[in-house]
Amino acid sequence: MPEGGKRVRILDFKEKKRRGEKIAVLTAYDAAMAHLLDRAGVDALLVGDSLGMVVLGYETTLPVTLDDMVHHTAAVARGASRALIIADMPFLSYQVSVSEAVRNAGRLIQEGGAAAVKIEGGEPVLEVARRLVDIGIPVMGHLGLVPQSVHQLGGYRQQAKAERDAERLIANARALEQAGVFSIVLESIPAEVARAVTAALEIPTIGIGAGPYCDGQVLVSHDILGLYPGPVPPFVKQYAKVGEQITAAAKAYVDEVREGVFPALEQPVRGSRR
Repeated sequence: MPEGGKRVRILDFKEKKRRGEKIAVLTAYDAAMAHLLDRAGVDALLVGDSLGMVVLGYETTLPVTLDDMVHHTAAVARGASRALIIADMPFLSYQVSVSEAVRNAGRLIQEGGAAAVKIEGGEPVLEVARRLVDIGIPVMGHLGLVPQSVHQLGGYRQQAKAERDAERLIANARALEQAGVFSIVLESIPAEVARAVTAALEIPTIGIGAGPYCDGQVLVSHDILGLYPGPVPPFVKQYAKVGEQITAAAKAYVDEVREGVFPALEQPVRGSRR
């Protein structure tokens, strides 16, 4: 649905699964990108703590703060008019205590303008998920490769390959559903495991590097657009190479300034946004 359509709500996710309609999610970190992706018709914009890597230049998501997330979530909320806005809760913003998790999630809703928050993990975060849902804050779960535990996992590696690990993941997914989450991201797990999880749940699964059987997909917008200078994950399809176009355009500008071609003598003077 193009820009100006009906705003996507939490209940729409479960309804889409019931109807067999795939859910399309992309990340966004600023108002301009949010506006463009919203116009494209994405169902949801995830303000991911991946902003630490693709926007802020960190090696992992761990240095991202709650203030960072509130700031970027608010920008995305200002740029989008239709897509559901989901904000990641960053590292240590929900793991310390339930009461602290409530306060921090509240900031993402009140100050950031998010409609929902996302937390990583299974059994250890069930109490947090349950409490947030009880007070009216929608929660998205995240299982499989959970980037906030990258050091414990030994890097960004596929998870749940062993039968025992797959069974544990399915049990955690069911527990999260019972705790009230409205959807679960499944990251970097075998496609057949994702298929089993998706079949076991009434809520939708959103895959990233988890194969085609999930109820929807999410990717980092910088990856699909060719904006991130680092390596592209093997499960990503690049739909454009915007980064190369930006560099070429900037180089043309630099060349014209140095050669005295820009600005042209007859060029009209207008207001500036610098």
